[in-house]
Amino acid sequence: MVVGMEHSLRAARVATFVYFILNGTLVGIWVVQIPAVEERVGISHATLGGFLVLLGVGAFIGMQMAGRLADRLGTRVVVPAAGVLCSAALVLPGLPRDPWTLAGALLIFGFGNGCLDVSMNAHAVHVEKSYNRPVMSAFHATFSVGGVIAALVGAGAASAGMSPAATLGAAGAVGIVTALVSARGLLPVAPVSATTAAEDEGDATAKRRTAPGRIWILAALALMIMLCEGAANDWSALHLRNILGAPASTAAFGYGTYAATMTIGRLLADRLSARFGPVAILRHGSAMAAVGITIVALSPWIWAAFAGWALFGLGLSGCIPQLFSAAGHADPSAAGTNVSRVAGLGYLGMLAGPAVIGWMTHLVALNHTFLLLTLLCVIAAATAGILRTGSDRTREMAPSSH
Repeated sequence: MVVGMEHSLRAARVATFVYFILNGTLVGIWVVQIPAVEERVGISHATLGGFLVLLGVGAFIGMQMAGRLADRLGTRVVVPAAGVLCSAALVLPGLPRDPWTLAGALLIFGFGNGCLDVSMNAHAVHVEKSYNRPVMSAFHATFSVGGVIAALVGAGAASAGMSPAATLGAAGAVGIVTALVSARGLLPVAPVSATTAAEDEGDATAKRRTAPGRIWILAALALMIMLCEGAANDWSALHLRNILGAPASTAAFGYGTYAATMTIGRLLADRLSARFGPVAILRHGSAMAAVGITIVALSPWIWAAFAGWALFGLGLSGCIPQLFSAAGHADPSAAGTNVSRVAGLGYLGMLAGPAVIGWMTHLVALNHTFLLLTLLCVIAAATAGILRTGSDRTREMAPSSH
């Protein structure tokens, strides 16, 4: 019996890894095709930037809907359905030849992406609870693996002369099959019913009274951390190129350094969280990120900037998984809804980061705008204790002494 349960849990963990890789791949395939789609439709960079906001709006709406559906229907139903929807919607941006059709396609693809993002994170919370130890960061690390797969697939498709529609269509078809096949491994988490929720009415009522306020604090922290991530994604290479005068080939490694340490950190964060607790991961990680981005903002040397971006990525790497995990564990009966709140506000931060930095460059030099990120990281470090309140997650995640 125990062996069967262990096998089922291991299968659920593998399936969750697959969905995270799938999500990273689908998003990455679209990103790789952006230049070709832009040229085909004949729009400017500014117009495309506006359309990408629609993708974010669709994702935000999808996150809120999928979170509630995951709680009502169960993640075993919603995750594969969201995977199929996101995969099928991937082909849409490759078909339009006029701007407004592309705008609608991006809104739909964003919606599917948001549904998959939140539902797979809600299922990851259930897997982590079953393991009784931190495993969330590793799932987020595999999202980056999907990005690598997307880059390789995109390069291969381009060299073979495939059109955006063919590339996105082929990737979407593979995604649909992957989403359906992987569904067998998901945990049979039962949807929450009124009867089930009433079985432990006293404890559940107490959780619902305390969780919402705490969830919104976690969401605000996610917004700040993901704003920092969004700024690094779009401005790291430009900082090295325009501020420090690095050649284009060298400047590209600014983001590469940040992304590499982000992935490495997420692969290590689960072990560190199990040993030191999520509060330590958020507090010390945010502090490290604050040091790293301050070096980037103030140093005139290229090698120091690389070191700063590396520290920034390493420090931020474990923060978002801790926030998502804390939101899901605050009230398991509302894991999907709570994760959708934190992920949704965090995603808005990711979208806002590049825009906020861009607006600030009208007032100060690009490197000095990064001091805002320092401030946000310091606030996150100072408020990391929020992970300890509500439920003693450190104790819940501690390895068994037996």
